[in-house]
Amino acid sequence: MMSAAFARKLIGGVCRASLRPSMTGAVSARGYRGDAPEPEMTEVPLPPWVEKVGEPVDIKRKRLLYASRKRGMLENCILLSLFAKEYLNTMTEDQLHQYDRLINEPSNDWDIYYWATEALPTPEAYSGEIMEMLKEFTKNRQQEQRLDAPNLEYLDVGKN
Repeated sequence: MMSAAFARKLIGGVCRASLRPSMTGAVSARGYRGDAPEPEMTEVPLPPWVEKVGEPVDIKRKRLLYASRKRGMLENCILLSLFAKEYLNTMTEDQLHQYDRLINEPSNDWDIYYWATEALPTPEAYSGEIMEMLKEFTKNRQQEQRLDAPNLEYLDVGKN
């Protein structure tokens, strides 16, 4: 059984982590702060996003499909996997590039969520056709029930 002190520490850490400010500008560095003490946070650098030049389109779609579903937070897992199910098969190469950059370059999934829901302005680096499509999709004008990511068998690229 968990001690009360341990539970408070665990819950406090989760709450502090969820209140960390989101980036509002363009991404210049990638890092993960973890549970470092607040005043002197240690930021662990993440490798920079690198576009996979020469990647076949069918492989790119499959990779983006996987990346859309396997997110750091459930909200984006649901949102991006449903968005991918709806649009990934019909995206042009330029749109695939924009989507790849959008979901793989920012190191903070909350930033993507806040931009898609328009809680924060989208930085210039991520503004474009795909972000506009994602913002519109996020509005859920058909009021679909979006409580979970779609089943994997329906996410297979090429099937609808």
